[in-house]
Amino acid sequence: MLQLGLKERKGKSMQQIEWNDFTKVELRVGRIIQAEVFQQARKPAYILQVDFGEELGIRKSSAQITKLYQPENLIGKLVVAVVNFPKKQIGPIQSECLVTGFHNADGDVALCVPEFDVPLGTKLL
Repeated sequence: MLQLGLKERKGKSMQQIEWNDFTKVELRVGRIIQAEVFQQARKPAYILQVDFGEELGIRKSSAQITKLYQPENLIGKLVVAVVNFPKKQIGPIQSECLVTGFHNADGDVALCVPEFDVPLGTKLL
């Protein structure tokens, strides 16, 4: 079996959750339709407008993804976001979803994106 980049987690334990806990998190696919520099943010960030389709509509999010992405390159990109957290006030904007990503080796955030085109609002299984 081929295993790339697999490292043992020596001495580190992960908190286990029940399946029901996972099913409470609404991870949905959305398309970024607007991205602009968040001038008032404490740390470099963008304000994103993400379209989740008819059921969920367009939601705003603050995302600290400025190291790997330029606003113009984000338009049209599909992303995975948590859509059922309470709204969070971040400076002058109210964040309505949490766009997900992974830290790369340098600590920069790489967006979590579907490999193929899927309908807006589709829930992660």
